[in-house]
Amino acid sequence: MKSVNEIPDQNNEVVVTFLNLLLADEYVLYTKTRTAHWNVDGSNYFELHVFLEHQYNLLDVIIDDLAEQIRSLGYFALGSLKDFLSVAQMGEDNRNYGNSAQILGSLLYDHEAIISIIEHEIPPISDKLKSMETADFLAGILEKQKKSARQIKAFLSSPELTSDNHLRIVYNQSVSQQL
Repeated sequence: MKSVNEIPDQNNEVVVTFLNLLLADEYVLYTKTRTAHWNVDGSNYFELHVFLEHQYNLLDVIIDDLAEQIRSLGYFALGSLKDFLSVAQMGEDNRNYGNSAQILGSLLYDHEAIISIIEHEIPPISDKLKSMETADFLAGILEKQKKSARQIKAFLSSPELTSDNHLRIVYNQSVSQQL
């Protein structure tokens, strides 16, 4: 498929390779978050269950946007679990789902790793590869990742929140994003 962008094809290939790597990492993080949502246990089960659902829904949007960005550059997005796992920089890990702090800490670490990767790649994509549209797109994903990391940190640092208060916070954040 011929690319419709004006940047050279070789640059597009480099950009798309990075986007597919990021897509794989985001998908692994999505799967880890979804698995934690399904298997979480403990005294704050319901609160954490709802919070993790909010988190994986945000990741689902990022994943879809990444695939669409790759397609807009005239290439195909990775789509199989085998492909994702073969290129992802993020690994799968075993967790004690009864320890919510450990689960959230692991997910926070993964979000922060993705943030670091994106921050590292935006300058060369915009400056060297002259793909300003993709750099702007990645800046948007970076902000979503930072927001997710802040939410996890807030969740970890606010054990005194009642389920009702925390659910209201998560619901209000979700509604404001949809507007």
